[in-house]
Amino acid sequence: MEQDSLTLHGDGISATVVGQGAELVSLRGADGMEFLWQAGPEWRRHSPVLFPIVGRLKGDQLRHRGQTYPLSQHGFARDKPFAWAERGPRSCTLVLTDDADTRARYPFAFRLAVTYTLDRHQLDVTFDITNIGDEPLPASIGAHPAFNWPLLPDLAKTDYQLTFADDEPAPIRRLKDGLLLETPQPTPVEGNILKLSERPFDEDAVIMDQPASTSVRYAAGRGPAIEMSWQGFRELGVWSKPGGAPFLCIEPWHGIASPVDFDGDFVDKPGLMLIAPAAKRVLSYQIRLVGHP
Repeated sequence: MEQDSLTLHGDGISATVVGQGAELVSLRGADGMEFLWQAGPEWRRHSPVLFPIVGRLKGDQLRHRGQTYPLSQHGFARDKPFAWAERGPRSCTLVLTDDADTRARYPFAFRLAVTYTLDRHQLDVTFDITNIGDEPLPASIGAHPAFNWPLLPDLAKTDYQLTFADDEPAPIRRLKDGLLLETPQPTPVEGNILKLSERPFDEDAVIMDQPASTSVRYAAGRGPAIEMSWQGFRELGVWSKPGGAPFLCIEPWHGIASPVDFDGDFVDKPGLMLIAPAAKRVLSYQIRLVGHP
């Protein structure tokens, strides 16, 4: 693991990335405080990359041109070894390209590059998806960083809230057996504030499929805070494990689970990007660590 990991150092921040899944596994402030969930028994991941799908397909099956391929929830990128394309003191890039294993589950040619860069208390993460095949590339991608909740052990989980940049009046979506329910539900966001407790997650993720904001602040009345912003993503998931767990996931997505009644060809699935041959899509998000207010 030591050879397959890299710790980046910036001004007042450090981040550790591993080659397996191109996953961020640590994010620390200047005082060494860990902000990222450390893959405890409640959930054995830190910040997986969701590709080439976000969420679940009906029956975990991808249908394309009359054939069926097994593709499980959130896709395979999070469990694949990436190649290190660049390794520097403040930045690194890892790359995944299709191979026989991916094509048995997802019959498309692609190149996915994930770049992490530290800059002044902020981590920038960029996803670069290139279609290296000769037909349109149908794909989704999502970030899934999990942060400690609470950030300070002497605060309660209910001391925290998410403050969005804009009011969020749109209804949310929910899942049943991992698939998207047809009927939207009223949002738990009041104005631009989601008061955090375990209750919003009793029915799994809070899925904002038409968010007005492209940034959010995760904070309590005192102590450090996290500010996230994103570009190119269309949806946002907020999740903690139903029943209670000491982490909170803030997840920019381009894509969403299959609707419960969708069983068609994958290229017709709602929410996908369709990337033309030789074209690419670039999406990014930022995590900024903020000190005591």
